[in-house]
Amino acid sequence: MQNITDLAVGLLAALFIGVSKAGFGGGLGLLSTPLCVLAFGPRDAIGILLPLLCAGDVFSLLHYWGKWERKNLVYLLPGVVVGVVIGVQLIGRFSARELNIAIGSLAMFFVVFQVGKELIFRAEGTFKPNGWIGLPFGLGAGITSTFAHGAGPLVSMFLIPQRLSKVVYVGTTVLIFTWINWIKVPFYCLDRHVVDWSWVPPEAIINRHTLLSSLRLLPAVPAGVWLGVWLNRKFSEEGFLKIIYLLTFLTGAQLVFNFDLARWFRG
Repeated sequence: MQNITDLAVGLLAALFIGVSKAGFGGGLGLLSTPLCVLAFGPRDAIGILLPLLCAGDVFSLLHYWGKWERKNLVYLLPGVVVGVVIGVQLIGRFSARELNIAIGSLAMFFVVFQVGKELIFRAEGTFKPNGWIGLPFGLGAGITSTFAHGAGPLVSMFLIPQRLSKVVYVGTTVLIFTWINWIKVPFYCLDRHVVDWSWVPPEAIINRHTLLSSLRLLPAVPAGVWLGVWLNRKFSEEGFLKIIYLLTFLTGAQLVFNFDLARWFRG
């Protein structure tokens, strides 16, 4: 950790993971990635976040066990595996600045999608998923999740038109992201110094440095899950989500346009 500010931002990001995994705050989890990128840089951020996401998945999976449509995982999984392999290669080819732009753009797109999804899917009738349609969605989800932990919009676009109940929708999302995140783990641990494959990144994305950082942030994940459960019982998400979407959009814009905030405050 570079300083106390980075630690505070990282703990906030881990807390948001827990809150979102508890089913509160829809898009709150995506704010974790741009926040960590601001604190630790894009490559370290995605390596730090993956173990935290996997830990959050365990809590969510236990809570929503069996409350899912398994067929959606079957339809998406082949594309996800191929997408993860492609995504790992993209990480190795992007500079830090290019990764910032990619992650920031995904964050901004996610907000636009969340705000407009009711209009997009207002048409009557339900969507019948199948393997052919699931393949490109899974491919896109695997790619975006690998280099930005940002597959939320694509998975939502696949699930929302099916008109699933809220519990089944959340449970199916939990199941899909648990598989996506755990599939990424071995690829994140690959190191070209150990495995002589040209598509493997020069250095492992999850390494000793990122694991130590993840361990420091880990306690915030179960704390966030507890907070999310409590918030679900006490508050409506509507007003809360508006604030989260605004923060996510602004954080994404900061990554894309790299505003000199310090100069603004100095006047």
